[in-house]
Amino acid sequence: MDMNEFNKQIIDEFRANGGKVGGQFEGAPMILVHHRGAKSGTERVTPLVYQADDDSWVIFASKAGAPTNPAWYHNLKANPQTTIEVGTETIDVTAVEAEGAERDRLFQAQKAAMPQFAEYEANTDRTIPVLVLRHR
Repeated sequence: MDMNEFNKQIIDEFRANGGKVGGQFEGAPMILVHHRGAKSGTERVTPLVYQADDDSWVIFASKAGAPTNPAWYHNLKANPQTTIEVGTETIDVTAVEAEGAERDRLFQAQKAAMPQFAEYEANTDRTIPVLVLRHR
């Protein structure tokens, strides 16, 4: 199964179950992030694990420790005004990249909550970008 088909199954399950998914993501906080292709302009939706931080949602461009950032990261940098689906709600947000001490605090919290993020970090030479999705 390719990644698009895998993501489509997660998206369908998320929407059918009020924002909950099972399998390898059982119990993990998931959101659907809408984003527009930086070059193509194509609308896309990507299911991602997130971390709540005050009244924002934090996402991590880990790509499971791959050497390059995921396409959705580039799309959100190019088009930061977007929407997310959290549970049964759709919310307008702006994506802002966390930097310095804020980025480190958020990534440390994610590693504590989900230790596989420490593995992703160990598997790549890049600093994994952290994006904060804020209400707009």
